Amino acid sequence: MPSATYTVLSEHAVNLSFGNEIKRSYHQQVKNALIQLTNAPFAGFRECVPSYTGVTVFYDPLEVLPAMNQEEKKEMLVSKKVIQMIEERIQTMEESSEGKESKIVTIPVCYEESLGPDLPHVARVNDLSLEEVIAIHTGGEYLVYMLGFAPGFPFLGGMSPNIAMPRREEPRANIPAGAVGIAGEQTGVYPIETPGGWQLIGQTPLVLFDAKREQPSLLQAGDTVRFASISFEEFHEQKEAGR
Repeated sequence: MPSATYTVLSEHAVNLSFGNEIKRSYHQQVKNALIQLTNAPFAGFRECVPSYTGVTVFYDPLEVLPAMNQEEKKEMLVSKKVIQMIEERIQTMEESSEGKESKIVTIPVCYEESLGPDLPHVARVNDLSLEEVIAIHTGGEYLVYMLGFAPGFPFLGGMSPNIAMPRREEPRANIPAGAVGIAGEQTGVYPIETPGGWQLIGQTPLVLFDAKREQPSLLQAGDTVRFASISFEEFHEQKEAGR
């Protein structure tokens, strides 16, 4: 059974945390917890929202209360009963299964400066050439830890610290859909046009989020992402073909 720390966030939410670092082992526990709680929901369960290291579980206390016996109603808060029911479910979680196949998605990226205006800055700060930054970025495999901030925005872990960068001191008011950015040792892709503060190093012609699709988000937590460099011409050709 994985070890989890519980925090009561409100009368409607409890958070369980498996650690405080961005690690694949914690991600696997988060993924398994989501499966267990979704497949075997307790009375009053509403939804689970994952993060890098844990899961926030939302519930309706008015539906949990009838599931409590008289003794429990006298001795414990509803939140404690919820934690008890969560623990019962995650006790049956499988051991970490990192060997299981995940979807691998290759994302084409054009690293031209007009599409990645912060690329020269990333190279300069890390004492690298533009070509070295691109080679490092495209040379990695990235785990989708979670989606958030904006619909379909993937937080990708596993980036080389050699190209790590802090967020911009002044966020941009308007970042185009498809922009590829860096923040700390994370990389990600803006799926929709939105403000943001990540360092922009390129842009993909792929549509990462489309509400009209059966599965709106191209990526899901647990997927593996690879980046492939394409030319400016290829970028526009693929963007036009995908419209």
